[in-house]
Amino acid sequence: MDVSFILIILLFGAAATYFVGNKWASKAALIFGTAAFAATLYILYRYNLGEKVNFAKVWIRTPRVFFSLQADGLSLSMVLLTTALTPVIIASTFRNVIANSRAFYALILFMAFAMAGTFLSTDGLVYYIFWELSLIPIYFIALIWGGGDYESRKKAVVKFFIYTFAGSLFMLVAFVYMYYKAGMFLNTALYRTEFTGTEQFWIFLAFFLAYAIKIPLIPFHTWQANVYQKAPTAGTMLLSGIMLKMAIYSIIRWQLPIAPAPAKEYMYVFVGLSIAGVIYGSILALKQADLKKLLAYSSLAHVGLIAAGAYTLTLDGLRGAFLQMIAHGFVVVGLFYAAEIIIRRFNTTEISEMGGIRSQSPKFTSMFMILVLASVALPSTFNFIGEFELLYSLAQTNIWLAVLGGTTIILGAFYMLRMFQHVMLGEQNVKIFADIKFGEGFIFVLIIAVLLFFGLYPKPIVDFITPDLQEILLLINR
Repeated sequence: MDVSFILIILLFGAAATYFVGNKWASKAALIFGTAAFAATLYILYRYNLGEKVNFAKVWIRTPRVFFSLQADGLSLSMVLLTTALTPVIIASTFRNVIANSRAFYALILFMAFAMAGTFLSTDGLVYYIFWELSLIPIYFIALIWGGGDYESRKKAVVKFFIYTFAGSLFMLVAFVYMYYKAGMFLNTALYRTEFTGTEQFWIFLAFFLAYAIKIPLIPFHTWQANVYQKAPTAGTMLLSGIMLKMAIYSIIRWQLPIAPAPAKEYMYVFVGLSIAGVIYGSILALKQADLKKLLAYSSLAHVGLIAAGAYTLTLDGLRGAFLQMIAHGFVVVGLFYAAEIIIRRFNTTEISEMGGIRSQSPKFTSMFMILVLASVALPSTFNFIGEFELLYSLAQTNIWLAVLGGTTIILGAFYMLRMFQHVMLGEQNVKIFADIKFGEGFIFVLIIAVLLFFGLYPKPIVDFITPDLQEILLLINR
């Protein structure tokens, strides 16, 4: 068994889920999502034993394109995040009434297939195809099953599609040019090709446009809040929990090793732009009256810090970026799931219309509180490990960058705890908030267990990703 088996399960699962019909679609999707997770764990086990789990075949002879999938610490950690969160996201929808559910769940699995392919691909053209394929299912998920009136939803989703597709075209042009120079799209060949300083600058910029829109970084963020708000919560989880990680992963896997010269020369520009997103996202989160928009801007602030760490070109920055991507994936899915439960019971996204949940559901309140504390990087949670390394990498570059980056902790604690106070505390709301069911609580327990376990013992992930990050640094500093 090699890594292609994960993609086969997800792709076959998407087709099977569609054809089993609406009655069984959710169960079929959960089974295939869980099977993909189990396959990832098995491949991880074989990889750790030193067995070969890569896959490579010639796909097109002219131009030379290889269907090449690579398993290493970086790609497997991201695929594991994808396949772990996919069944969680599917299970989170079980209490929702979903029209044409077979198409909805098939699109979720197809999106997981595209994202996993993006993480595994080592041929630039195959990587680009998977990158673009991931955009199609989230477009339809947000457009068809999103909230609000259709026209406003359509406007937000079309803007998102055009932004991300247009940005990716610059990356495609860069790949075409690099093929002209290197004779193939494989990243190993591109790493070895000597591009001039001017060539590296334009290649770096082309990649940056694609990644800055997807993350998003300011000023390319204008699509984010509206899409997060309009999309169904499952779509928002896919976007925030997994899809934006494709861009940060790609910065480390593709952009920095291929074009290290501009990354070094303009490091303060890109780190500063990322930190500006931290401050800007935090300030906007402070002003939000809508729960989903608050969480959207909170995510904007956190991923800005992750990008800043990656652009420091230090081992701590790259490692902190990966640790925080995984931690952020779990915590943001947990927070949006909590928001979904609240919105489902209160039938509103307005924070001012909530409150008094603690007196009606103390179990849910406790779980939500743990997620809030994890999101503000409380020590002993997984997020603390990642944010500490990110801030330490900024301090190695410039202490004032670390001070500015640290505002995400201070401002984040303020707006998240204030949100918790308004939403969960206070007198009992006139609206009835039914206590969480076993299935809902089980999802929270799984997410919290991951955040606490790796918050106390991050060594397995650190040891797993560090050797490959050191190789990336050697390429950057060659």
